[in-house]
Amino acid sequence: MFARAIWIPMAGLCALLWVAAPPMRAGDDPKEIVRRALRNDARNRELEHRYTYVKRDDMRDLNGAGAVTHRDSKTWEVIPVGESRFRRLIEHDGRPPSAKEQREQEALQRKREAERRKTEDLRARETPEARQKRLDAKERSRGRARRERDEALDGMDLRLVGEELIDGVPVWAIDGAPRPGYKFKSTLVARIIGNMKGRIWVAKDSYQPVRIDAETTGTISLGGVLARVQKGTRVHTEFTYVNGEVWLPKLVSFRLSARFMLLKGVHGEGEFAFSDHKKFTVDSRFVEDE
Repeated sequence: MFARAIWIPMAGLCALLWVAAPPMRAGDDPKEIVRRALRNDARNRELEHRYTYVKRDDMRDLNGAGAVTHRDSKTWEVIPVGESRFRRLIEHDGRPPSAKEQREQEALQRKREAERRKTEDLRARETPEARQKRLDAKERSRGRARRERDEALDGMDLRLVGEELIDGVPVWAIDGAPRPGYKFKSTLVARIIGNMKGRIWVAKDSYQPVRIDAETTGTISLGGVLARVQKGTRVHTEFTYVNGEVWLPKLVSFRLSARFMLLKGVHGEGEFAFSDHKKFTVDSRFVEDE
């Protein structure tokens, strides 16, 4: 449950937080630093689709006292194809997949491969007008994402709090918080950004996000009453420089409190660890959609 739920509030990680800070030097405008970093991160997410990698999910359910009640660990080979991602289970709780899990994966693999071929066939037969319509829709989606990023930044107080070294990379550390009384145009942005705080570390030489911490300061409602992410949920993200061209996720850890479908509240923590990033090759296998 947490593996999918945690990515939703992470859309608010770009809203990063106010605290008292030392005076800025000329040229160290934190809002412009973060703006450039978020634009670079959007480019990284597009380049990410050119890479395969190994992803290890370590998920732990917690009781109200914070004690672990259940643990589940899965390791996947993740293969991006086009605009989709496919994954193959290679280890479950330290053991190879069971015969049942292998059969389920093979069935899903056949299903995903059939869907991929169908999409390729439709693309091959689409008219120039239909192709342009599809590309226009994709560009409109990118435009909405850019406007939401800009709106999030416009509604934030950002402060430069220092300079550090992370894995030998000189970075700025920037904190902030929503501007008091600011009225966001987007309901989604207001719902997420208005209830988060955190810190972003940005590489000084390339304006790339290197690390992000975020914490919810209030309840974030998602999908009406479908889900409510509670105050105090924390997310930590680290990136690594790969192949001399792109910054990709290295680690995502979280501690989450939420309520789903008005049911009893649930609590969990975990890590997503990413490794063995490699450029995609055509002989990679197609497996379950992530």
